[in-house]
Amino acid sequence: MNDRVVIEGLQVLATIGVYDWEQTIKQKLIIDVEMAWDCQRAAQSDDVAFCLNYAQVSELITDYIQTRAFKLIERLAYELCDRLQAEFAIPALRIKVSKPSAVANARNVAVIVTRGQL
Repeated sequence: MNDRVVIEGLQVLATIGVYDWEQTIKQKLIIDVEMAWDCQRAAQSDDVAFCLNYAQVSELITDYIQTRAFKLIERLAYELCDRLQAEFAIPALRIKVSKPSAVANARNVAVIVTRGQL
């Protein structure tokens, strides 16, 4: 399968970090997700029923992050993969979780997790 649905730059405020003070504030995370999805039926029928609903995917990601506290972006990335595959039957995906404020002199720090063959 070569078709993909991609969400880039989804910004979510999260309770995340290994330091005690980080668990008392919200920090910006940026989520990029690439999902394998057969778009042929949607393209041929022009019917949203055959699409991977990226609004629902974005909402799941945002809700999941905002209703939990995390120490590591690694844990968050793995859990998001599990949730997305379970909820939407996505055969393969790649998720990048970025924490721009993690290192003072770096523009960004990120973890990329891939499930399945993209």
